[in-house]
Amino acid sequence: MTEKEILDILEYGEHIHLECKKAEAKLPNSVWETYSSFANTDGGIILFGVEEHIKETNFNRRFEFHSINNPDQRTKDFWNTINSAKVSANILVDSDVGTCKVMGELIMWINVPRAKYLQRPVYLNENPIKGSYKRNHEGDYHCTEDEVKAMLRDANDAGSDGTILDGYTMEDIDQNALRSYRIEFEHHNPDHVWNRLDDLEFLQKMGGYIRDRSTGKKWLTAAGLLMFGTGEAIRERFSNIRMDYIDQSNLLPGSRWSDRITYDGMWENNLYNFMRQVMPKLVSGLKRPFRLEGMYRVDDTPVHKAIREAVVNMMIHSDYMITGVLKIVKMDNGFIFSNPGNLKLPVQDIYEGGHSVARNPHIQTLFRMIGAGDNIGSGFPTILDAWGEENWRKPDLYEDSDLRQVELKLWMVSLMPPECSEHLHALYGTLYTHLNNNEQIILATAYLEGAVTNSRLQSILNLHSTEIGRILAGLVERNLINIERKGRWSSYQINEDYKMPPEQIDISEFTIGDEVFNSESERIIYEYARENGFITTAQVLQITRINTRQGASLALNKLINRNLLRKTGKGRSTIYELVK
Repeated sequence: MTEKEILDILEYGEHIHLECKKAEAKLPNSVWETYSSFANTDGGIILFGVEEHIKETNFNRRFEFHSINNPDQRTKDFWNTINSAKVSANILVDSDVGTCKVMGELIMWINVPRAKYLQRPVYLNENPIKGSYKRNHEGDYHCTEDEVKAMLRDANDAGSDGTILDGYTMEDIDQNALRSYRIEFEHHNPDHVWNRLDDLEFLQKMGGYIRDRSTGKKWLTAAGLLMFGTGEAIRERFSNIRMDYIDQSNLLPGSRWSDRITYDGMWENNLYNFMRQVMPKLVSGLKRPFRLEGMYRVDDTPVHKAIREAVVNMMIHSDYMITGVLKIVKMDNGFIFSNPGNLKLPVQDIYEGGHSVARNPHIQTLFRMIGAGDNIGSGFPTILDAWGEENWRKPDLYEDSDLRQVELKLWMVSLMPPECSEHLHALYGTLYTHLNNNEQIILATAYLEGAVTNSRLQSILNLHSTEIGRILAGLVERNLINIERKGRWSSYQINEDYKMPPEQIDISEFTIGDEVFNSESERIIYEYARENGFITTAQVLQITRINTRQGASLALNKLINRNLLRKTGKGRSTIYELVK
């Protein structure tokens, strides 16, 4: 690494991926804790010879540089230790360690990549339970025993869902679910020899039932029970797992949801039944025409296929051994899919596609054999392609290692909707038009998603985190966005209190009489209401460049807050009357 690269990382990099150590007579023991935490999380850079004052925001006062003594010996000590029993695995190569002069001082740098799932946990002192570390917003911390066990399970390529469930038999199977699945299976595989088998033999072939070689007895596997089990049996064995579907689209005032599927005693809550129930609800209301046969469409469209892939991915990548919820939320502007567990692969590898490491390969096979998730390694690229064709915002895949939860947001909103451009132009004036494309995309993302992080922007802009950090710093310096620091991690929000310099203000096109409006859309809405006495959400979408109900509600609420309009009626009878 060069001096410039190191200084850029210190000033603009994500500090959750950076650890600075003082120049001491020898390598501190904490170096190994950080090595373990970076390897077990998302990787990072250790700088030896740099002292960081974490609460200081001024760059010149935040970092102090101190030359390390005898750098050749320090490097040799490092390699000797990492190749000893001190550390469970050496995941570095020669080019990951070096020295460099920075601000006239000689420092040592160590670039620690994320360890492959087969190598995790990377631990110290031959003790995975007490010697494994992970990284969070505050620094390095001991992994819990459950976190270590989860990494050890993930290191097994055979997956977690082939586990034999002693005592669970065909009596614990929901026969209606299995019968429905077999109809789907025969439809997709009409000449398959397994169609002639009885249910137990069929489940054996599919990995849902297995013989314990030590006892000779046959029991259900975790895959068989989770996929087709009765609700009672699943809750008995997997009481830590719930399934939940919430429809928050077209909400009535005061309502938390318009529809919900959770366990209520009315259905056997296994994975197959959950998918059969939620799929029609998820695709209901999509603009593109389609026809369903059972759970799947005839004449597949990319969007429908992408949604199905998202549901399947959530199920095959969940960690059913920890406490959590398989949760799907449908909104006016998209969907959220979340599941318990951490990602086995780095986020960037998943975006690139061609990689598939299912946590539950038997469940994956069960879905694949009925045409769901049929192309191994192409599930996420299928979603990206479909969303790209629609010019919608790039899907947001996020891993929360603290909550041990993965969340996928599918926004059905364009990359730069007109109402967004209008709002930002009204807020920032002519300055907005002089921003480059990346800066405008960052502001649009922060506006549409409420806040933005460096990692989220990496998936959108395909830029290195340091370059994104440089752009964010420039926007903060110009007061266009506000930064919220959370330990070593930061998020950014639109500065809605931005004060436009007087020379930028031109309000002529946004005025009616004495009223001044923040955007052309608000002016048009108010003008229409003045002429007709009221306006509806549908009329807002017709007469303005706003193209989502969420955008229309935002503009209407701004006029309500100014006491220019008032909302009356409920549901489809809702109108927005002019305040006399």
